[in-house]
Amino acid sequence: MRILWLAWVVLLLSCANTTPTHTAPANVAERISFRNNTFDVYQVLDHRQIRFFWKNKEGEHYANFTNLNTELRTERDSLLFAMNGGMYMPDRSPQGLYIEGGKTLQKIDTQKGKGNFYMKPNGIFLIDNEGAKVVETSKFDQSATTLFATQSGPMLLIDGAIHPAFNEGSKNVHIRNGVGIADDGSVIFAISNELVNFYDFASLFKEKYGCQNALYLDGFVSKCHLPELERSDTGGNFGVIIGVL
Repeated sequence: MRILWLAWVVLLLSCANTTPTHTAPANVAERISFRNNTFDVYQVLDHRQIRFFWKNKEGEHYANFTNLNTELRTERDSLLFAMNGGMYMPDRSPQGLYIEGGKTLQKIDTQKGKGNFYMKPNGIFLIDNEGAKVVETSKFDQSATTLFATQSGPMLLIDGAIHPAFNEGSKNVHIRNGVGIADDGSVIFAISNELVNFYDFASLFKEKYGCQNALYLDGFVSKCHLPELERSDTGGNFGVIIGVL
C-alpha cells in the first residue's frame, strides 16, 4: 500500500511540473497545376514563424538562402521556407518601406514612377501583433505597431478583385513570386515554375486559395527554398528575404 501511495505522489508531482508548450500547426507545402502552369506553394498557418531578413549583425547582406541558413544554424535554427521578399535598389537596399524587428529601416515610397513597383495600387506585406496582412500602400497605418513589413507592387488582388491593369491572355510573362492572405488568416506564398502573366498569377491566389488581398513580390530573379518539395534554389543576390523558421 505504501508503494502504491508513493507512486501516486510521484505521478502527481510529475504532472504538476509539466509546462504546456506552444506547438505551431503544420504548414502545407504543395506543387500544384493551375491554368497550364505549375506553382510551388507554401501555406503558413502561424504568422509568428515568419521573419524578414536583410543584413546580418556585421551589416552585410545575406543576399541568398545559403548565407542566411548558414547563420541561422549557428543559432540552432533553420529555414523551413524562404523566398526573395520584394524589389530592391542596385545597392540591394529595399525599394520602399522596410521594417524589421519593429524598426523602420527604409521609408515608405508613395511617389509616382515607372515599372511594376509603381503600378498603382501597390502594397505592403506586413506582420503585426494581430497577424499577417496585405494592404494597399495608401491604407497602411504608420501609427500601428508593425513588426515586419516590405513594400512592393503591384497588388495582385484588391478586396477580392484582380488588379484592373491585368489582361487575361497577356503575353507579358515571367517567373513570378508573391504572397496573399487566405480567409482563415493563413499566409500563402507562391512562385511559378514556368513563365506566367500577371492575370493568371493573381487568379491562383483568388480561385485556388480564396485570398482577398495578394501582393506581387518580384519576377525574373525570383527564387525559393522549400526542402519539403526537395527544392532549394542556389545563388541570387537579393535585398530582403522572407523566411519561415
